[in-house]
Amino acid sequence: MTWTPDEETLASFRHLALQNAIEYEGKAAPGSVIGRLMGTRSDLRQHGKIISPLIAKAVADANKMAAEQGLAALQAILEAEAPQLLEKREKKERREGLPELKNATKGKVVLRFAPNPNGPLSFGHARGIVINGSYAKEWDGELILRFDDTDTVVKPPLPSAYEQIPDEAEWLLGFKPHRVVIASEQMPHYYEHAVKMLENNFGYVCQCTGEQFKEFRVSKTECPCRSNDVSLNLELWTKMTDGTFVPGDAVVRVKTAMDLKNPALRDWPALRIQNTAEHPHPRPMIGSKYRVWPLLDFQSAVEDHVQGVTHIIRGKDLMDSTRKQTLLYEHFGWTYPETMYWGRVKVHEWGGFSTSQMRRDIEAGLFNGWDDPRLPTLSALRKTGITASALRDFWVELGVTQKDISVPLSTLYSHNTKSIDDDAPRVSFVREPVHLKLKGEHSDNVNVEVHPNHPSRGMRNFDVSNKSIWVEKQDLEKSEIRLKGFADITLQNDGKTTSAQIGSIERNDRRPIVHWLPESGSVKATLITAEDGEIKHQNGLLESHSYPHGTMVQVERIGYARVIDSTTLMFTHS
Repeated sequence: MTWTPDEETLASFRHLALQNAIEYEGKAAPGSVIGRLMGTRSDLRQHGKIISPLIAKAVADANKMAAEQGLAALQAILEAEAPQLLEKREKKERREGLPELKNATKGKVVLRFAPNPNGPLSFGHARGIVINGSYAKEWDGELILRFDDTDTVVKPPLPSAYEQIPDEAEWLLGFKPHRVVIASEQMPHYYEHAVKMLENNFGYVCQCTGEQFKEFRVSKTECPCRSNDVSLNLELWTKMTDGTFVPGDAVVRVKTAMDLKNPALRDWPALRIQNTAEHPHPRPMIGSKYRVWPLLDFQSAVEDHVQGVTHIIRGKDLMDSTRKQTLLYEHFGWTYPETMYWGRVKVHEWGGFSTSQMRRDIEAGLFNGWDDPRLPTLSALRKTGITASALRDFWVELGVTQKDISVPLSTLYSHNTKSIDDDAPRVSFVREPVHLKLKGEHSDNVNVEVHPNHPSRGMRNFDVSNKSIWVEKQDLEKSEIRLKGFADITLQNDGKTTSAQIGSIERNDRRPIVHWLPESGSVKATLITAEDGEIKHQNGLLESHSYPHGTMVQVERIGYARVIDSTTLMFTHS
């Protein structure tokens, strides 16, 4: 039966059209009116095809009335029939950071971040932690860290990831996830709900091969297994779990409809048999205990319900998962969580990386572990000096939008600079050092600030009493340069050696400023960089220091680096 709007609903169309015409001086737009209507009347969304022409007519009538009788006539009608629509619409202040979380109640928001522990966390994972964690913090809610580890064949879990991931999540968030859930330890829940599906006849055991079922899916016809009665399905389920059936013999499917527009939703698979004898689960308490394992869409849907998740925020590539899970929730009589999506973010310099591929490359010896500075893992970023606050600011700034975004790595670096620059002491590292003898009068000690913005942090004392310094070879290309914090010099070459004639102590021209080191007070050192897919060790001379491991410093004229030890720096970025 075709839906027909009642008189009250038709009147609301008219009133919204009049309101829009008043706001836009007789130029109401159907799209604007429909958007406002659907934003307040979600029950009408399913009748869009019927409503659209009615709104278009109401808008045309309102614009015509405005042109012929003036806006006052429209206002008089609304004053008499819908005065609430004349109230001044307050302009919402632009919300900085993440968008408002819909249908959220303070103290009752539950979100989850659910990585596969087939490796530690990557740069991409950081988005899920930061976004969900930020909302949990804002709403005094909970963040669940859930290990989706029910696949031992395609993406086998990495045992060390179960400890590394929580540590990395805490580092990134600044607080521990409120709960940690390991899906492989929740198997009784999945079995319980699988049996309920079969007992209530909205699930069935399918013995078709993958190719056979594909034909049914394409032709929109039901497979013979769909008509199994409950007792047969339960009997087949027992054969799945007791070892009678082997992988490929049977799967449990959720009954949806075989004529749904989206083929992926048609009687989708929920559980299948895995060969855990050959591929045991790496967690000792699980091992080969279970033969039937849930597929991710079923496992995640059940776990979200069991854990009381209220909001799901994830990539738009998982929209089909939402549609599948919503159909399952309807069968069980559950309410599906509020859902938000983000689009893809591509970082130019990294191209395509997956955890599985990185794991294979590490095992093949192409990279030196998960913290290899060439990899986009959190452990690598942390090792090179990217801060948790920079990563948080990066992802919050990008927000939650379904638009695909491509960004340069410099965007992350700009956030990192803001995070570390105010604290980073300055140090000098001279590459390809060339020895210079100073000529002329000068002080025996030169004091250079530890940090130009913080005089209270003191000075770096350079002893030049022996009149010997080091500068970089490339800086000798010009004859007049200024030694930073010291003096102007003019280079002189007698054919054998190059010396430096001291000039003005005060800067009085535009000659280039270069960093330098005194002969005493400098040590042989190495700057480690990751460039063009290679790790390089650049040798040189480093200013003597006592900064502890992990200290972020700004290396004069080079960039930021992380202190590894007294003679080794790990380059972060320029």
